[in-house]
Amino acid sequence: MTRIRLLAAVAAFAMPVAAVAAGPVLMHRDPGCPCCEKWAQQVKAQFGRAVRVVDDANRPAFMKARGVPADLASCHTAIIDGMTFEGHVPIADMKRALATHPKGVTGLAVAGMPMGSPGMEMPGMKAQPYDVVAFGPGGRKVFAQH
Repeated sequence: MTRIRLLAAVAAFAMPVAAVAAGPVLMHRDPGCPCCEKWAQQVKAQFGRAVRVVDDANRPAFMKARGVPADLASCHTAIIDGMTFEGHVPIADMKRALATHPKGVTGLAVAGMPMGSPGMEMPGMKAQPYDVVAFGPGGRKVFAQH
């Protein structure tokens, strides 16, 4: 019986830690941008977390505070587990960055709003090629190409 109680106690302490690590996603967007909603729906579905959407008329200041290079700007900036994601970054790339925590990288960005990127899918429209750029104190590098 002692072993069962010990396992139950360990499980009770582990749950709050997991719950904190899996907090909601915060997304600041240009006010009223509909493609941001589509991206947020995909993030919610694939991360299994709530997405708090903030219409932010002063998003450039938020981006600057998060270290997003101005030339990598898009229509929304999201924070997940302390990491910054600018624009229509594919969820698989976000998950890989969060799992590996590349040295010197504080975020990923997809500049602009490329057709075919998550949230920018349009029936009958051909997807545009685009890069996912890692940025942070270690500089910039291409993290993925799509």
